[in-house]
Amino acid sequence: MGVAYAHQAPPTAKTFQLRSSSRPISASPVSRVQFSNCVSVFKWRDGVNGGNQTEVIYLENIKTMRRSEIHAAESVACLNKALNRLKDIWEEVGILEDQRLQRTDVVQQHIKGLLDMMIEEEEEMKKRLKTSLESCRKELDDLCSELQMPTFQEEAGTTMLQLEKDRRTRLDVMKKHKKQRMDDLQALVDRDRELCDVLCSTPFCIDHDCVPSLERLDDYRAYIANLAKEKQRRHAEFVSVKEQIILSMEDLERLPETSFERDVMCEDEDAFCLSNDNIASLKLLLTQLEDLKVAKERQCSAYRSKIQELWERLQIPQEERETMAEHMVRSKKRNVEALLAEIERLDALKIKSIRSFVEAIRAEMAHLWDKCLYSAEQRQEFAPYYDLEDGFTEELLNRHEAEVSALKQRYEDHRELFEGVARWQENWKLFLELDGKANDPSRLNNRGGNLLKEQKQRADLQKSLPKLEKSLKAQIDLWEQECGGEFLIDGQKFLEYVQQQWSTFHSEKEKEKMERQMKKTKQFEEEVKFGAVVRTPSKRRMPATPTPGKVRKLTGISSLSTPNSTLSSGLGATISHSSALRPPLSIKKGLGLRTPINAKASNLLERNKENATPHPDKSTFSGDVKSQDNHDFTFNSVAGTYLDFARDLSKASKTNVKLNSTVTNH
Repeated sequence: MGVAYAHQAPPTAKTFQLRSSSRPISASPVSRVQFSNCVSVFKWRDGVNGGNQTEVIYLENIKTMRRSEIHAAESVACLNKALNRLKDIWEEVGILEDQRLQRTDVVQQHIKGLLDMMIEEEEEMKKRLKTSLESCRKELDDLCSELQMPTFQEEAGTTMLQLEKDRRTRLDVMKKHKKQRMDDLQALVDRDRELCDVLCSTPFCIDHDCVPSLERLDDYRAYIANLAKEKQRRHAEFVSVKEQIILSMEDLERLPETSFERDVMCEDEDAFCLSNDNIASLKLLLTQLEDLKVAKERQCSAYRSKIQELWERLQIPQEERETMAEHMVRSKKRNVEALLAEIERLDALKIKSIRSFVEAIRAEMAHLWDKCLYSAEQRQEFAPYYDLEDGFTEELLNRHEAEVSALKQRYEDHRELFEGVARWQENWKLFLELDGKANDPSRLNNRGGNLLKEQKQRADLQKSLPKLEKSLKAQIDLWEQECGGEFLIDGQKFLEYVQQQWSTFHSEKEKEKMERQMKKTKQFEEEVKFGAVVRTPSKRRMPATPTPGKVRKLTGISSLSTPNSTLSSGLGATISHSSALRPPLSIKKGLGLRTPINAKASNLLERNKENATPHPDKSTFSGDVKSQDNHDFTFNSVAGTYLDFARDLSKASKTNVKLNSTVTNH
């Protein structure tokens, strides 16, 4: 029996190609064994070779066959060949059929057991593979859940071995991710602990056993970065405050006393705990030291002020004062001791000259009373100031010094208010002075723009005074709330005092206005009753000019030829005929016509049209003119008209009356 391979062997074929020979065989199929979809084993009876059966392996679709399938087909052929060989041996030996069956069963059981064992092993391998796949899948799901990553997606139609490989590969990658995150977390935790130990702060809230998400790690990194910045800021603040503390300690000549001060001054900067409490304590220590410095400076300043005061009162010479020059500037311990020693020395000198001290301090007290706006009643409350009977004792001096200290403290506590009131009083005084100057006619003779400056200054004061009063009102309200009393000036409320000043000012202005009106009315009445006083302009006469007071004599009438003479239109003006000569110049000077300051005479002439004259200077005259015949006559310029006035003048000319600019009184 031979073995042959054929690519195409339909069941009815009679010829096929042997693997060991190229000659075709003519045979008919005896049996067929299907091994796979691609391999079939046929048994043919070879008609050429004495009718022996020949196994032929029929390969279907050989192009798609696997090598393992070909090996399997060869194994089947080998098995058939071995069975055929056993059969031939049994034939030759003459083994009976029963024994052949037994032997065949043994072969079958052996082969079957071997194959079953192999199948069982392969099934076990398949089972282990499934278990591995399930385990990998579970681990992948757990890791995806821990890492908060999407679930691993598998390709469809993948074999178990490939799927197991893919899962294991993906699992290794996920484990690396987990390890990296846990390493990052541990590094952040270590850094967090280090910073928290320095800053004494609470660590970041995170589970150290769970795998953090990427967002959580980013938040942790940001927290660590902020913590590092805070540490840097606190460290810089600590270094700065420490330097100031060291300087303050040196200025105060003081050594560290408490454990905290020693930690600050002596320990390494990196070893200091930068907690909020320590930073606050550090600032508090600096504040306390600065307060001590300020108190020391204030104390030294008080010592120096007292020394200066005692120097002035005792009239210590400058040479002795210069010996204290260094101690009057610096505030070290030895300087303070020197200041105290000087005060003791000056106090001893003060006791020896207590009278002059009391008198000097009383003068200072009076000045402080003025600055604090004390009224007379308030000043009377300090009786020792007026005590002259008990003599000058140290107790009296001490009481005066205590009162002066209280007054100084009062003034310093409310300096802004007192200075504001003083500024208002100064501005008010200046305002009154400027207002008084405004009524002075002599200011018009000034040159250099003083009038304009005064007007501008007065306008500024009129604007600034109300603003200052408003500001002082707010300060006074605050002062009254703090002190629980009323702010008085000379025993009167400030606002009432201001209102009274303004009222007095307006009253005075109104009074002046009324006086001017009354004066004008009285002058008008006098002019109406007695006639306006004629005044000539006070012009400076040029040399070689004719005297304006001279009267040109006419033939029949005496007329005024001077341009400065004015005609008065007063009531009751009379003209008398007289043959007397012109009075002497001295009489003319004493009784000459005068030019009025204001224009009331001209206004009067305008109001009284009946007395209006065509003269450009509106000249008027008044006086008694006597005629030679002693015929006295008068004409009333108010009651009559201009025609009557002209007629009277004509009558006067006929009687040879001489008129001049003088007024004679009989």
